[in-house]
Amino acid sequence: MRVRLSKRTLHWALLAILFAGTITTVLVLAKDPKSITATETDPNVTLPPLEPPAPAEPETAKPLSDRIVEYHIAVRLDADEKQLNGVQTMVWKNPGTKPVSELYFHLYPNAFRSKQTTFFRESGGKLRSDTMKPGSFGWMDVASIRTAEGEDLTPTIRYVQPDDGNEHDRTLISVRLPKPVDPGGRVQVDMAFRVKLPHVFARMGYAGDFVMAGQWFPKIAVYEPKGTRGRAEEGWNLHQYHGNSEFYADFGLYNVTIEVPSGYTVAATGFLTEPPAVDGPNKTYHFYAEDVHDFAWAASPHFIYVEEPFSAPNVPGVKIKLYLDPAHRVWKDRYLYAAKRSLAKYAEWFGAYPYSTLSIVVPPADANGAGGMEYPTLVTAWGASKKTPGLELERVVVHEIGHQFWYGIVASNEFEEAWLDEGFTSYAEDLAMADIFGQTPNLPIEASYMTSPAPLSRFSWQYDGHGHYADNVYTRAKLVLAGIERQIGREQMLRVLGTYFERWKFKHPTTKDFQTVLEEVTGTSWSDYFDQFVYGGKMTDYAVERLHIRRVEQDGRPAYENTVIVRKYDGHYTTVPIVFRFADGTSVEKSWDGKDARTQFKLISRSPLEWVAIDPERTIVLENRRINNFMRTSVDGKWNVRLNIGIAKLIETIIGSVAW
Repeated sequence: MRVRLSKRTLHWALLAILFAGTITTVLVLAKDPKSITATETDPNVTLPPLEPPAPAEPETAKPLSDRIVEYHIAVRLDADEKQLNGVQTMVWKNPGTKPVSELYFHLYPNAFRSKQTTFFRESGGKLRSDTMKPGSFGWMDVASIRTAEGEDLTPTIRYVQPDDGNEHDRTLISVRLPKPVDPGGRVQVDMAFRVKLPHVFARMGYAGDFVMAGQWFPKIAVYEPKGTRGRAEEGWNLHQYHGNSEFYADFGLYNVTIEVPSGYTVAATGFLTEPPAVDGPNKTYHFYAEDVHDFAWAASPHFIYVEEPFSAPNVPGVKIKLYLDPAHRVWKDRYLYAAKRSLAKYAEWFGAYPYSTLSIVVPPADANGAGGMEYPTLVTAWGASKKTPGLELERVVVHEIGHQFWYGIVASNEFEEAWLDEGFTSYAEDLAMADIFGQTPNLPIEASYMTSPAPLSRFSWQYDGHGHYADNVYTRAKLVLAGIERQIGREQMLRVLGTYFERWKFKHPTTKDFQTVLEEVTGTSWSDYFDQFVYGGKMTDYAVERLHIRRVEQDGRPAYENTVIVRKYDGHYTTVPIVFRFADGTSVEKSWDGKDARTQFKLISRSPLEWVAIDPERTIVLENRRINNFMRTSVDGKWNVRLNIGIAKLIETIIGSVAW
């Protein structure tokens, strides 16, 4: 069902005390470049408190999430200097059972501060096909941080590097509180910050007058109570920004004002509380979002804005907002069609989309570093090339909207278990592309790419570069899910995913939590499968190792004794189909449990064995070396002539279709 956007959960009287003042006053600080310096902090900076937003609608439903944190942010874009000047008031609730004396914040833009950051050392300044522009660095400085009572916490700021000890990395800070936050208690801190945007790369920055602001504000880390994600003792989940990192955050409320030059249009998480206010050369947008764990925005003076309402089962009423680069003006209907159809399919398969908006940003061609990324209620497409786009235009939109479910609503820890987001989304993408556009994936070909499989439970930065990360977290992960589907059927697989979504929406699940749901729905243990293909780094590899044919006599008539030895080189599958074809055109099908290193089949036949094929229908999607799945024989004894059925199928595929 649709959950209408509601009031603050805190009483307005309390909010008036906490956040008395006006947004206008906040923006005075943001407009003054002297108020916040890039290289030093000023303990005398006075942060004006923020005014709480007016409720968009009367409260009609309880919160969807625990709402651990709330942000009130005012930010101004300096379009000439490519900088963001901002202030924020953050209220954090201690979800644990112990007092908390320190807060930790992610300062993600500092990943681009120098070539010595952990992100740069691991990525080499590259992400996907995008390369960091030489000399275009970015950073974030916290100029001031104070309690609600005005106590200055700035001197307590300490950069921490829990993952690698890199003293040059400034993507994570700790702040010492003057008194602990009791269990269930709240603390308010007021911060002033400044961000220098790099040329767009790795999800944020600028290209000309286009701006992508992702991970752009000081973002509090996740404090995990005992039992959260299997944690033995409560505490902070702390990681730096790595070359393959994405993100992990708690659900909460966002009240954000964004000031830009008057000619700009802004796309953002959440919904507009009122029409943008123009004040001379500037325009101010006021966005509000509930039960989300991130907030992103993009701005450009060139956006072509299109809005259409959309409803479907489990999508009772959503405004689809499209922010087009002019180069893709003519493809408006394609973007909208992909968005509507995929959103409807995901809601049908997994569960209700609970928000009232969904925004799609199409960056300019030279801002592709901002493309193909997901945020709550906002996604980005690929950069708008002037070439006629193929179906990849739709595919990217379909994929990123899938993230609304497997990242936005079911919020796994992407630092530590990225496959729960990317793998699930890639699997969902394949389902949607097949159902909507008739584009079925060629899973055997994709499996053949898996030459260096690794555990899916590995931390994101522990893979051997981005290619290794993508091969496993995206492709191998979806193959693992497809392998489950092949064993239980599509209908039951959707029931598993729907149950998992419903149980873990607005929470932080683990791989074990998904396995538990799978076992509950199917009534079967999946420990062996998960130990091999999830917690372990296995694929399957079965081979026809040897054939032998011997003339014999049976019932006084000539016959043949056909001996076949098959071998397991890697992980095993529950049922391995094997087809034996004889010279007279007859066939015999057998199955093997695939567990032993070798097994032998002995068949007596009137006609000699012509060939043997393991899994000729390619049902074992985790098989990555089909080159050895087939062997042909001849009665003259030249039985070691092997035909590579894998190559034959590959040629078929190349001629007939594209492997996605």
